[in-house]
Amino acid sequence: MEHDARYDHADEYMDVVYKLLEGSWEDDAVVADKEAGVFTDTSKVHRIEHEGRYFKTPGISVVEPSPQRMPVVYQAGASTRGRAFAGKHAEAVFINPPTKELAKASVQRIRQAAVDAGRDPYSVRIFAMQTVVTGADDDAAQAKYDELVQYVDPIGGLVLMSGWMGLDLSQFDLDQPIGDVESNAIQSTVETFQKASGREGEPWTVRQLAEWVGVGGFGPVIVGGGESAARQLADWQDETDVDGFNLAYHITPGTFEDIVEHVVPALQRLGRYKTEYTPGTLRTSSSAPATTCRRSTTARSSSCAVVRPPRSEGPNYAVSPEGLSLHAASAP
Repeated sequence: MEHDARYDHADEYMDVVYKLLEGSWEDDAVVADKEAGVFTDTSKVHRIEHEGRYFKTPGISVVEPSPQRMPVVYQAGASTRGRAFAGKHAEAVFINPPTKELAKASVQRIRQAAVDAGRDPYSVRIFAMQTVVTGADDDAAQAKYDELVQYVDPIGGLVLMSGWMGLDLSQFDLDQPIGDVESNAIQSTVETFQKASGREGEPWTVRQLAEWVGVGGFGPVIVGGGESAARQLADWQDETDVDGFNLAYHITPGTFEDIVEHVVPALQRLGRYKTEYTPGTLRTSSSAPATTCRRSTTARSSSCAVVRPPRSEGPNYAVSPEGLSLHAASAP
């Protein structure tokens, strides 16, 4: 199935899911009368009668609704068609640009996709990939990063890069200066990574390219003590309009233990991270926007919208009253 056709397939799949989870059972369909032996008022459970290009689903949802009905919908996909899908359906989107400039542009395109789908641009929460190497202070964090680099297999890093770029990097010597490599793709990639690392203008070798990828993948890497790392995350949010971060790990559970110990308290002192959890479903506890859906009594159609809380004002607050969100990601 071609790339865009896969999203057409997914669009219809989501329509089926909406009809089943939002439209099949009315709010008061569950009676749960033990004495009468009646769990469900069957007159309030409806067949969805969906018949489309890819799916034919005539029946009912086989389980009663959960408290939030629809699960929180996450999406990752940066193509034009992928953004259109996110604009229509997603409550949260993962992105992984290595620089603030690229992240800001990606955020703007996703928010515009939501507008194009008739939604509030801030009805989509956007999470940027981040690798955070932290410690008790900046020196400890840098020492930890230097140790991590020692474990990077440069050949493995170049294999990963070769797959991303569609270019066989084994033809280059590991200690060959990037400036001597006649490849626009490599030059452009290295310039992006240099900007992400804060070492623009410095000459890089092929080995250094592999080492950078070996720690943070294609995403950015933040190295610093808790206060420094928190400030850098806040700067990313302020300059790119992301709602939070999808945290990649270099070791587990060590990466997340370090962030909890050093970075989260600093973010809380900045007013950027929650100090207590909101009770309720994943949607409420994760600060995801609320979903509201108009359900027909026959469940033949369902129109859903996502409503985001108002943006907070002021430099010491994140883009929602609950603060920025942090998600744990798989290794890069």
